[in-house]
Amino acid sequence: MSGPTPIIVAIDGPAASGKSTVAKRVAAELGCVFVNSGGMYRAFTWWVLQNGIDPENTAEVLRLLAATDFSCGEEDGMGTITVGGTRMTRAEMASTEVNANVSVIAAIPEVRERLVAEQRHYAERNGVVMEGRDIGSVVFPGTPYKFYIDASPEVREQRRRSEGITDSIANRDRIDSNRKASPLVIPEDAVLIDSSDLSADEVVETVMASIRERFE
Repeated sequence: MSGPTPIIVAIDGPAASGKSTVAKRVAAELGCVFVNSGGMYRAFTWWVLQNGIDPENTAEVLRLLAATDFSCGEEDGMGTITVGGTRMTRAEMASTEVNANVSVIAAIPEVRERLVAEQRHYAERNGVVMEGRDIGSVVFPGTPYKFYIDASPEVREQRRRSEGITDSIANRDRIDSNRKASPLVIPEDAVLIDSSDLSADEVVETVMASIRERFE
């Protein structure tokens, strides 16, 4: 499904909805790069903390942002992120400290503006399946391949605990849905999938069937 214009698949949804697992598998089937947009916000949050800055101190966060270089790459079909010269690891981006502060950093409009620009620049050069919270609504509103994957709060809490993550789903939802900059919304033209009672295989097939239909 490649062509002169790289395919861009946008997969949005709240935390622990299953969108990352699905996006990785869809990217593999399409031969595209999987990009977790939240990883960029996590990487910068880690960098803020490494520099001893209080995430609530917006002025200092923005000073650091202006002085920080980001680089997105690809390895084995997965997007990679380098921030401030440091190649990020999954463990660093999933640390307890990052989990506790990433929503604060991601709610800063100037941070979102900068990272959205980085995401668009990366997608111009690669076919991508990108997942996040504002991919279809803000980052790539023009792509015809938009999906919103959801699940009940109870199911999402259970999934989060199974990953060893203890942050509050309710708190993440509240912050992500009410932030002024690019809040979590369901794009009007997105395919809505409730994954509460579906296997990953079933969700992937639903997404792929929709892409095939729209592509043809």
